[in-house]
Amino acid sequence: MNSRSQSAAEIAKSGGELALDYFRRVGSLDIVDKGLQDFVSEADQNVELHIRQLIEHAYPEDGIIGEEHAPKPSKSGFHWVIDPIDGTTNFVNSIPAWCVVIAVVKDDQTQIGVICDPIHDEVFHAVRGDGATLNGLPLICPAGTAVNRGSIGTGYCSRVSKANTLTLISMVLEQDGVFHRNASGALSLAYTAAGRLIGYVEEHMNAWDCIAGQLIISEAGGRVEHQSADQMIAKGGRVVAGSAGIFDELIRIADTAFGD
Repeated sequence: MNSRSQSAAEIAKSGGELALDYFRRVGSLDIVDKGLQDFVSEADQNVELHIRQLIEHAYPEDGIIGEEHAPKPSKSGFHWVIDPIDGTTNFVNSIPAWCVVIAVVKDDQTQIGVICDPIHDEVFHAVRGDGATLNGLPLICPAGTAVNRGSIGTGYCSRVSKANTLTLISMVLEQDGVFHRNASGALSLAYTAAGRLIGYVEEHMNAWDCIAGQLIISEAGGRVEHQSADQMIAKGGRVVAGSAGIFDELIRIADTAFGD
């Protein structure tokens, strides 16, 4: 696991360097609409191919699941789950809020999580049972105690109800809280682990957007809903994560907004 952990961080940083090169010349990229507010660029596709090649060279028996290309089955029991650029809408509009995400899954649990933000030269990293780090230094999620003591991240996509998202936002505002959306769920989860946000709630996320960040939050001392990594890979699901002191309130808000 230590070998894969080190490799995951190095591969994410390599992918981040390539993505940053594309970002510096984003105006010349080919961009395709996949759906409502859902874009893919040649940067997404090529960064994922680059990451896949590095994984296959280092661990040819491991499986790979990425957002932009077909899955590769695993012979080792390990699966690498990749989002080459989380926050593509930001990326293609020259907004510096996006990241490269890698998770390593085995035995129905996320074992390794890496979120690389090359714009700000930050690498959030966690190994199950071994804590979380930011640029190699210990990462601690503060135990916030009230919704009105910070910002709660959220997201929205066309797969879920607009009304549910509006209910979520209204419930946060009713408690004098602040909602935050930066269009990169993975980066918001990393910020939650670091205490920059006090929590994150979204009705549905794909595994490549969230399972790395959920592990980082948990290993930093925050709290997340227990989920099957395999089921998240297959179907996605809701995400509730945050400071230990307000996690139960975040669950109540999510249950009310989205239904139990």
